[in-house]
Amino acid sequence: MSETRENLQTDPSSIRRGGDTDDQITLSTARPAAGQIVITVGGEVDMLTSPQLRLVVLDQFEPDSGVELVVLDLDGVTFLGTSGLAVLIEVREAAHSAGVELRLACTARRVLRPLTIAGLIPLFDIHDTVERALAAT
Repeated sequence: MSETRENLQTDPSSIRRGGDTDDQITLSTARPAAGQIVITVGGEVDMLTSPQLRLVVLDQFEPDSGVELVVLDLDGVTFLGTSGLAVLIEVREAAHSAGVELRLACTARRVLRPLTIAGLIPLFDIHDTVERALAAT
């Protein structure tokens, strides 16, 4: 499988709170096959960082992008706040409107618990690995 990686790490200085460098988000993309994008998300997804996630994901739904499947790998997320949940709902709707399939890859309780509490689990196609998310039909 041919894979191209693009590092989309945001500028940490623009999203730090206080002096804590751990409060940031990292985003990277991989293209494991034609029409497929895997976006790996790390760090905190909260009101300060969720706009970066929204931007990166929504960019994949451009009409001429040729993207058919987007997998969000969320196992590296250390915190998922309500703003992050809102972005997931927003990108789900945008994917549907664009005719792009959106799948989540995650086993982390710190991500699945907020999704469960908010009653959002049924809205998403969730897999325990990126490989399974890519292979699902």
